[in-house]
Amino acid sequence: MRVVIVTESYPPDLNGVAHCAHQTARHLAARGHTPLVVAPATAPADAEDDRLAPCPVVRVPSIPLPGYPQVRVALPSRRVTAALEEHRPDIVHLAGPFVLGVRGMAAAARLGVPAVAVYQTDLAGYARTYVGAGSGTAWRRIRRVHTAADRTLAPSRSAQADLEAHGIPRVRLWPRGVDTDRFHPARRDQVLRRRLAPDGELIVGYVGRLAPEKHVELLAGVCALPGVKVVVVGDGPSRASVADALPGATLLGALTGAELARVFASFDVFAHTGPFETFCQTVQEAMASGLPVIAPAAGGPLDLVEPGRTGLLVPPLDADALREAVRLLAARPARRAAYGTAARATVEGRTWQAVGDSLITHYAEVLRARTAVTA
Repeated sequence: MRVVIVTESYPPDLNGVAHCAHQTARHLAARGHTPLVVAPATAPADAEDDRLAPCPVVRVPSIPLPGYPQVRVALPSRRVTAALEEHRPDIVHLAGPFVLGVRGMAAAARLGVPAVAVYQTDLAGYARTYVGAGSGTAWRRIRRVHTAADRTLAPSRSAQADLEAHGIPRVRLWPRGVDTDRFHPARRDQVLRRRLAPDGELIVGYVGRLAPEKHVELLAGVCALPGVKVVVVGDGPSRASVADALPGATLLGALTGAELARVFASFDVFAHTGPFETFCQTVQEAMASGLPVIAPAAGGPLDLVEPGRTGLLVPPLDADALREAVRLLAARPARRAAYGTAARATVEGRTWQAVGDSLITHYAEVLRARTAVTA
């Protein structure tokens, strides 16, 4: 099968869209298919990443998003259509379509190629956060591209319900995978723990972008708990304000690969703060690392965290509830251990291989349906 993956973000970017697009390309290549990635251009120095990619990558000219330079927005370009014409795909995969994905959808339609649109970002929530506007404009754009697709894949039941409530047809569930070999409790590092918590404190970790929509400042009350050390992994436009809001916390910056896995496994509790997650990959990576999870009772975490078994869910944006959940787990080490063990067991079957094979099944169903219509 020949597949073009049109993605709003791709490595070296560090976010859920980029990671999922890369894992998709890698799995397709490993299964003998022929993928091609179309993505916004990054810095010239990052061209080495494309040479190490599992398939060819076509870069489209882009500019940094004002106020958030880590995010790049593709500029109008004929490269999308040209890439599809040259690759002659059987199917087009639109990863988090909003700007570049809209052009990918239009090009696929002109060429008569079926398209699968993967919903990955709560753009309506981001619109409220960044521009202080209602979500109507964002949903109109989301509806436009997803309605045109042959199938929309939602990462969680909450996201699926949102899409269907806004009139988007042909929505199916497609969750994300996790590298259960890389993220593993055995990577817990006592030397690192002594460096992060020299007085033996309970380590509460956050991993993710440092941006307004993540509301990492909600951990301020956790920082004030006796015997607790907050460790933050990630970078973004809110790094300075997060440092100011979390006195005593350790900010490690962005980490990847084995180093990230080592830090994850060295936490005692994982706390997520953002209320706009369509899935929340870091929660799944924490669970694979054997950690109890505290997360908002909203969006993707509703599918991932089973309260009283693998962690705790708290009301979104409720700093007091977050602090009290940490206090509860800090006082009950046996419960923390039980939650962490159950969390690891829950995700052991959610490998990228299994999720990738499920995606190929979705592709095959779309191709059969398109063939039946045109026959």
